[in-house]
Amino acid sequence: MTSPRSTPLPTDVEARLAHEPNVWLCTLRRDGSPHVTPVWFVYADGVWWIGCDGRSVKARNVAADPRVSLALEDGAAPVVAEGVAHLRRGDFPTEVVEAFASKYGGWDVTEPVSQEGDRVLLEIPVRRWLLAGTAQ
Repeated sequence: MTSPRSTPLPTDVEARLAHEPNVWLCTLRRDGSPHVTPVWFVYADGVWWIGCDGRSVKARNVAADPRVSLALEDGAAPVVAEGVAHLRRGDFPTEVVEAFASKYGGWDVTEPVSQEGDRVLLEIPVRRWLLAGTAQ
């Protein structure tokens, strides 16, 4: 997979993306208001991956309007990304599933949350970065 950015991310940002457990995901409700929630994630080659229940607010919001933004939790050293999310149902790349298991102690991102639900992956290629106040 090719990264959408023209220059590499700083080493400290790459390390944070590999190790920080949560990112704040902002999706848009049908009325245009934001819905913000912390989620587990994997980042690889310019793409954020987030697992969620297919019936969740975030999945419904992305189905209606795929524009999203993401922000790591440290406000002193901002790492913010914008992108357009794609819902993936049942077509989960093996390397992404393995990355979730490695990062989150064996967690299987493919397992449904409930018997009635289905698991989806949000695939979010980065369209734009905001790092330490500088849009890229």
